[in-house]
Amino acid sequence: MDFSVHKNEQKKLLAWFEKNKRSLPWRQSADPYKIWISEILLQQTTSKTVIPYYQKFLKKFPHLSSLAKANEAELLSLWAGLGYYKRARNLMKAGKQLHKQKAFPKTYRELLKLPGFGPYTARAVSSLAFEEPVGVLDGNVIRFLSRFYAFPFKWWKARDRKKLQRLSDLWVKSQKASLMNQALMEIGALICKSKNPSCLLCPLIKNCQAHKKSLQARLPLKKMKKSAEFWHYQPETARKDSKWAFVKNKKMPFLKEQLVFPGQAKKLKNKAKHYDFVHSIMHYKIFVTVKNYEGSYRKNIWQWLGRSQIKRFNPSSLIQKILNFKEPSRKSDKKKGYSGSL
Repeated sequence: MDFSVHKNEQKKLLAWFEKNKRSLPWRQSADPYKIWISEILLQQTTSKTVIPYYQKFLKKFPHLSSLAKANEAELLSLWAGLGYYKRARNLMKAGKQLHKQKAFPKTYRELLKLPGFGPYTARAVSSLAFEEPVGVLDGNVIRFLSRFYAFPFKWWKARDRKKLQRLSDLWVKSQKASLMNQALMEIGALICKSKNPSCLLCPLIKNCQAHKKSLQARLPLKKMKKSAEFWHYQPETARKDSKWAFVKNKKMPFLKEQLVFPGQAKKLKNKAKHYDFVHSIMHYKIFVTVKNYEGSYRKNIWQWLGRSQIKRFNPSSLIQKILNFKEPSRKSDKKKGYSGSL
């Protein structure tokens, strides 16, 4: 299989990018801090969704020094709605470390040592901010490379991911890294889309092996999804004046290390039969039964939060659902799976 990259193909892609690139706010600066923030926000999220978050974030934390001084509640309040809250916590940890170092590392290998910097983020920051000649490998680039070479890469496997990484590096070689990496990501986002790719508008259509062989719909290969994991969560709402009791979650695999209502959680083999409502986080299907707490208060373990504080410390929609839960009417008991336990 020929995995070569020709200069003519590189030139065509860069010319297309220069003419068709979107005007995105994080493309207006080579500041490594701003590039880093955008890359973390863009994980698992679309550009359209991220733009207002990015603008609000930089208004609140315009520089690395301001992020280093942030507390968790401030950061999470800005993150509400984006999900994957571990990203926000790692962002804060890395911000504090970077501020102490007083200089942003310029190579991806150095960046990999920081919390939240995986192979993609490290290469993105080093190439976009410092022109390190390394390729990036996100979903868009994987899709483009898989189709361009018509090769069934198992991109989730280490061996094939290394092959893809070498290919991405080859595309960047001898070019301006920041431009080529953005061009590769952009063609994947705008032309080589996951569904209904716009092949006739692609500047590289003549050399695309998937187009020649009509394999666009089959590539890239799809990773098997994790099977759903069922949990029964029984949060207990303990209220004192206008505040609710919370405890740090050290047992449940979802909302790890976050403040949650005290209570019990149990992994199930099958779907629960009796519950108040269902909530999904990633591949976890959570059957929730809300209870009023009737025991004695645990002063040394619980943290008391008012309604306005809750969103700041844990903006998860699951917490809001529990907080706003109302006993369903008897007519809807069967539909909602109400157990009558409240």
